[in-house]
Amino acid sequence: MGVSKILERLSTGVKELDYLIGGGIPRGFVVALTGEPGTGKTILCIHFISQGIKEGDLCVYVTTEESRESIIAQAKQFNIDLENAVKKSKLVLVDALMGREDRWSLKSLDMEELVNVVIEAKKYLGYDRARLVIDSLSAFWLDKPAMARRYSYFLKKVLSKWGFTIMATSQYAITTSDAFGFGIEHIADGIIRFRRFVRNGVLRRYLLIEKMRQTAHSLVMHEITIIDGKGLVILGPTTQRREDVELPTEVIKRVKRAKESKEAELE
Repeated sequence: MGVSKILERLSTGVKELDYLIGGGIPRGFVVALTGEPGTGKTILCIHFISQGIKEGDLCVYVTTEESRESIIAQAKQFNIDLENAVKKSKLVLVDALMGREDRWSLKSLDMEELVNVVIEAKKYLGYDRARLVIDSLSAFWLDKPAMARRYSYFLKKVLSKWGFTIMATSQYAITTSDAFGFGIEHIADGIIRFRRFVRNGVLRRYLLIEKMRQTAHSLVMHEITIIDGKGLVILGPTTQRREDVELPTEVIKRVKRAKESKEAELE
Protein backbone atom coordinates (compact mmCIF):
# COMPACT_ATOMS: atom_id res chain seq x y z
CA MET A 1 0.00 0.00 0.00
CA GLY A 2 1.16 3.53 -0.76
CA VAL A 3 1.64 6.13 1.93
CA SER A 4 -1.20 8.68 1.97
CA LYS A 5 -0.14 12.27 1.58
CA ILE A 6 -0.66 14.45 4.63
CA LEU A 7 -2.97 17.35 3.80
CA GLU A 8 -1.22 20.68 4.31
CA ARG A 9 -3.37 23.16 6.22
CA LEU A 10 -3.07 26.91 6.73
CA SER A 11 -3.96 28.43 10.06
CA THR A 12 -6.80 30.95 10.05
CA GLY A 13 -5.05 32.96 12.74
CA VAL A 14 -7.74 31.97 15.25
CA LYS A 15 -6.56 28.89 17.13
CA GLU A 16 -10.01 27.80 18.27
CA LEU A 17 -11.35 27.99 14.70
CA ASP A 18 -8.41 25.93 13.41
CA TYR A 19 -9.44 23.23 15.88
CA LEU A 20 -13.03 23.26 14.57
CA ILE A 21 -11.82 22.65 11.00
CA GLY A 22 -9.27 19.94 11.64
CA GLY A 23 -6.20 22.11 12.05
CA GLY A 24 -6.74 24.83 9.47
CA ILE A 25 -7.82 25.47 5.87
CA PRO A 26 -6.46 22.92 3.36
CA ARG A 27 -3.90 24.54 1.09
CA GLY A 28 -5.34 25.69 -2.24
CA PHE A 29 -8.93 25.86 -1.01
CA VAL A 30 -11.42 28.63 -1.73
CA VAL A 31 -13.31 29.39 1.48
CA ALA A 32 -16.43 31.56 1.49
CA LEU A 33 -17.27 33.68 4.51
CA THR A 34 -20.94 34.52 4.17
CA GLY A 35 -23.28 36.57 6.32
CA GLU A 36 -24.72 39.93 7.18
CA PRO A 37 -22.62 43.08 7.66
CA GLY A 38 -21.08 43.48 11.10
CA THR A 39 -20.77 39.80 11.93
CA GLY A 40 -16.97 39.49 11.93
CA LYS A 41 -16.08 38.39 8.39
CA THR A 42 -13.53 41.16 7.73
CA ILE A 43 -11.89 40.61 11.09
CA LEU A 44 -11.39 36.92 10.32
CA CYS A 45 -9.87 37.94 6.97
CA ILE A 46 -7.43 40.22 8.79
CA HIS A 47 -6.47 37.35 11.14
CA PHE A 48 -5.93 35.05 8.15
CA ILE A 49 -3.63 37.51 6.39
CA SER A 50 -1.78 38.41 9.60
CA GLN A 51 -1.07 34.73 10.23
CA GLY A 52 0.20 34.38 6.69
CA ILE A 53 2.60 37.27 7.18
CA LYS A 54 3.90 35.61 10.37
CA GLU A 55 4.45 32.35 8.53
CA GLY A 56 6.21 33.98 5.58
CA ASP A 57 3.40 33.44 3.07
CA LEU A 58 2.90 35.81 0.15
CA CYS A 59 -0.22 37.79 1.03
CA VAL A 60 -2.69 39.79 -1.07
CA TYR A 61 -5.71 41.55 0.41
CA VAL A 62 -8.36 43.04 -1.89
CA THR A 63 -10.77 45.45 -0.22
CA THR A 64 -13.92 46.58 -2.07
CA GLU A 65 -16.06 48.12 0.66
CA GLU A 66 -13.45 49.92 2.74
CA SER A 67 -10.41 51.93 1.75
CA ARG A 68 -6.88 50.62 2.12
CA GLU A 69 -6.38 53.00 5.05
CA SER A 70 -9.54 51.75 6.76
CA ILE A 71 -8.36 48.12 6.68
CA ILE A 72 -4.97 49.14 8.10
CA ALA A 73 -6.66 51.15 10.87
CA GLN A 74 -9.05 48.32 11.69
CA ALA A 75 -6.16 45.86 11.96
CA LYS A 76 -4.40 48.19 14.40
CA GLN A 77 -7.39 47.84 16.75
CA PHE A 78 -6.30 44.22 17.18
CA ASN A 79 -2.57 44.93 17.41
CA ILE A 80 -1.96 43.80 13.82
CA ASP A 81 0.44 45.95 11.81
CA LEU A 82 -0.49 45.61 8.13
CA GLU A 83 1.09 48.94 7.22
CA ASN A 84 4.56 47.68 8.09
CA ALA A 85 3.93 44.47 6.15
CA VAL A 86 3.08 46.54 3.06
CA LYS A 87 6.25 48.61 3.45
CA LYS A 88 8.37 45.45 3.70
CA SER A 89 6.68 43.93 0.60
CA LYS A 90 5.17 41.09 2.62
CA LEU A 91 1.64 42.20 1.72
CA VAL A 92 -0.06 43.82 -1.26
CA LEU A 93 -3.22 45.66 -0.23
CA VAL A 94 -5.38 46.21 -3.31
CA ASP A 95 -7.91 49.05 -3.00
CA ALA A 96 -10.98 48.52 -5.18
CA LEU A 97 -13.05 51.26 -3.53
CA MET A 98 -11.30 54.60 -3.95
CA GLY A 99 -10.49 54.38 -7.67
CA ARG A 100 -6.95 55.68 -7.31
CA GLU A 101 -4.42 55.74 -10.12
CA ASP A 102 -1.75 53.70 -8.35
CA ARG A 103 -0.47 50.22 -9.17
CA TRP A 104 -2.48 48.44 -6.47
CA SER A 105 -5.90 49.95 -7.07
CA LEU A 106 -8.82 48.88 -9.23
CA LYS A 107 -10.46 51.55 -11.33
CA SER A 108 -13.67 49.52 -11.57
CA LEU A 109 -15.24 46.41 -10.11
CA ASP A 110 -14.36 44.27 -13.11
CA MET A 111 -13.61 40.58 -12.58
CA GLU A 112 -10.89 40.35 -15.24
CA GLU A 113 -9.18 43.44 -13.89
CA LEU A 114 -9.30 41.92 -10.40
CA VAL A 115 -7.69 38.67 -11.54
CA ASN A 116 -4.99 40.51 -13.51
CA VAL A 117 -4.05 42.70 -10.54
CA VAL A 118 -3.95 39.72 -8.18
CA ILE A 119 -1.64 37.83 -10.57
CA GLU A 120 0.58 40.91 -10.90
CA ALA A 121 0.74 41.14 -7.09
CA LYS A 122 1.76 37.47 -6.87
CA LYS A 123 4.56 38.02 -9.40
CA TYR A 124 5.70 41.07 -7.42
CA LEU A 125 5.79 39.15 -4.13
CA GLY A 126 7.33 35.92 -5.43
CA TYR A 127 6.42 32.29 -6.05
CA ASP A 128 6.06 30.70 -2.61
CA ARG A 129 2.90 29.69 -0.75
CA ALA A 130 0.31 32.44 -1.04
CA ARG A 131 -2.85 33.70 0.64
CA LEU A 132 -5.54 35.86 -0.94
CA VAL A 133 -8.43 37.69 0.68
CA ILE A 134 -11.21 39.29 -1.37
CA ASP A 135 -13.46 41.35 0.88
CA SER A 136 -16.03 41.26 -0.56
CA LEU A 137 -16.32 39.19 -3.73
CA SER A 138 -20.06 39.86 -4.02
CA ALA A 139 -19.29 43.53 -4.79
CA PHE A 140 -18.25 42.42 -8.29
CA TRP A 141 -21.76 41.35 -9.24
CA LEU A 142 -24.02 43.65 -7.23
CA ASP A 143 -25.45 45.16 -10.42
CA LYS A 144 -25.56 41.81 -12.26
CA PRO A 145 -26.28 39.03 -9.72
CA ALA A 146 -27.06 36.53 -12.47
CA MET A 147 -23.31 36.47 -13.19
CA ALA A 148 -22.30 35.53 -9.64
CA ARG A 149 -21.73 31.83 -10.28
CA ARG A 150 -19.91 32.39 -13.58
CA TYR A 151 -17.61 35.06 -12.11
CA SER A 152 -16.83 32.88 -9.08
CA TYR A 153 -15.95 29.91 -11.29
CA PHE A 154 -13.69 32.08 -13.47
CA LEU A 155 -11.87 33.39 -10.40
CA LYS A 156 -11.31 29.91 -8.98
CA LYS A 157 -10.24 28.39 -12.30
CA VAL A 158 -7.62 31.06 -13.03
CA LEU A 159 -6.20 31.74 -9.57
CA SER A 160 -5.97 28.05 -8.59
CA LYS A 161 -3.00 27.89 -10.97
CA TRP A 162 -1.17 30.54 -8.97
CA GLY A 163 -0.94 28.71 -5.65
CA PHE A 164 -3.40 30.80 -3.66
CA THR A 165 -5.42 29.69 -0.68
CA ILE A 166 -8.38 32.05 -0.89
CA MET A 167 -10.73 33.52 1.69
CA ALA A 168 -13.55 35.53 0.11
CA THR A 169 -16.41 37.26 1.87
CA SER A 170 -19.94 37.50 0.55
CA GLN A 171 -22.23 40.13 1.99
CA TYR A 172 -25.85 39.34 2.62
CA ALA A 173 -28.54 41.43 4.30
CA ILE A 174 -31.98 40.06 5.14
CA THR A 175 -33.51 43.22 3.66
CA THR A 176 -32.33 42.29 0.17
CA SER A 177 -34.00 39.76 -2.07
CA ASP A 178 -31.10 39.02 -4.41
CA ALA A 179 -29.09 35.95 -3.55
CA PHE A 180 -25.66 37.59 -3.79
CA GLY A 181 -23.95 34.77 -1.93
CA PHE A 182 -24.98 31.85 -4.10
CA GLY A 183 -22.27 32.23 -6.75
CA ILE A 184 -19.33 31.80 -4.43
CA GLU A 185 -21.05 29.16 -2.32
CA HIS A 186 -21.44 26.90 -5.36
CA ILE A 187 -17.70 26.89 -6.13
CA ALA A 188 -16.34 27.13 -2.57
CA ASP A 189 -14.39 24.26 -1.02
CA GLY A 190 -15.41 25.55 2.38
CA ILE A 191 -18.22 27.71 3.73
CA ILE A 192 -18.14 29.50 7.08
CA ARG A 193 -21.43 31.23 7.76
CA PHE A 194 -21.77 34.16 10.15
CA ARG A 195 -25.01 35.18 11.85
CA ARG A 196 -26.08 37.93 14.22
CA PHE A 197 -29.05 37.99 16.54
CA VAL A 198 -30.34 40.46 19.12
CA ARG A 199 -31.59 38.90 22.35
CA ASN A 200 -32.69 41.01 25.34
CA GLY A 201 -31.24 44.08 23.64
CA VAL A 202 -27.77 42.53 23.24
CA LEU A 203 -26.13 41.80 19.88
CA ARG A 204 -24.85 38.24 19.66
CA ARG A 205 -22.74 36.87 16.84
CA TYR A 206 -22.47 33.26 15.69
CA LEU A 207 -20.30 31.16 13.41
CA LEU A 208 -21.11 27.84 11.74
CA ILE A 209 -18.87 25.73 9.51
CA GLU A 210 -21.29 24.53 6.86
CA LYS A 211 -18.71 22.92 4.59
CA MET A 212 -15.01 22.09 4.54
CA ARG A 213 -13.99 19.42 2.07
CA GLN A 214 -11.62 16.65 3.21
CA THR A 215 -12.29 17.69 6.80
CA ALA A 216 -14.22 16.20 9.71
CA HIS A 217 -15.29 19.67 10.84
CA SER A 218 -17.52 20.76 13.68
CA LEU A 219 -21.25 20.77 12.95
CA VAL A 220 -22.09 22.87 15.99
CA MET A 221 -22.85 26.59 15.90
CA HIS A 222 -20.46 28.62 18.05
CA GLU A 223 -20.95 32.04 19.59
CA ILE A 224 -18.22 34.56 18.82
CA THR A 225 -17.33 38.04 19.97
CA ILE A 226 -14.98 40.83 18.89
CA ILE A 227 -12.52 42.18 21.48
CA ASP A 228 -10.35 45.28 21.03
CA GLY A 229 -6.67 44.37 21.14
CA LYS A 230 -7.41 40.74 20.37
CA GLY A 231 -9.90 40.39 17.52
CA LEU A 232 -12.30 37.52 16.87
CA VAL A 233 -12.78 35.21 19.83
CA ILE A 234 -14.82 32.00 19.84
CA LEU A 235 -16.75 31.80 23.10
CA GLY A 236 -17.89 28.22 22.65
CA PRO A 237 -20.85 26.16 21.44
CA THR A 238 -24.09 28.10 21.58
CA THR A 239 -27.14 27.01 23.52
CA GLN A 240 -29.26 28.43 20.71
CA ARG A 241 -30.53 26.07 18.06
CA ARG A 242 -29.66 26.89 14.49
CA GLU A 243 -33.29 27.63 13.70
CA ASP A 244 -33.33 30.20 16.53
CA VAL A 245 -30.89 32.41 14.64
CA GLU A 246 -31.73 31.38 11.11
CA LEU A 247 -33.22 33.81 8.64
CA PRO A 248 -37.02 34.18 8.83
CA THR A 249 -38.91 31.62 6.74
CA GLU A 250 -40.34 34.24 4.40
CA VAL A 251 -36.88 35.67 3.73
CA ILE A 252 -35.53 32.19 2.98
CA LYS A 253 -38.37 31.64 0.49
CA ARG A 254 -37.69 35.03 -1.10
CA VAL A 255 -33.98 34.22 -1.45
CA LYS A 256 -34.80 30.84 -2.97
CA ARG A 257 -37.11 32.43 -5.54
CA ALA A 258 -34.45 35.02 -6.40
CA LYS A 259 -31.82 32.30 -6.78
CA GLU A 260 -34.02 30.25 -9.11
CA SER A 261 -34.83 33.31 -11.17
CA LYS A 262 -31.20 34.39 -11.54
CA GLU A 263 -29.98 30.89 -12.40
CA ALA A 264 -32.72 30.58 -15.02
CA GLU A 265 -31.25 33.65 -16.75
CA LEU A 266 -27.99 31.74 -17.27
CA GLU A 267 -29.64 28.76 -18.96
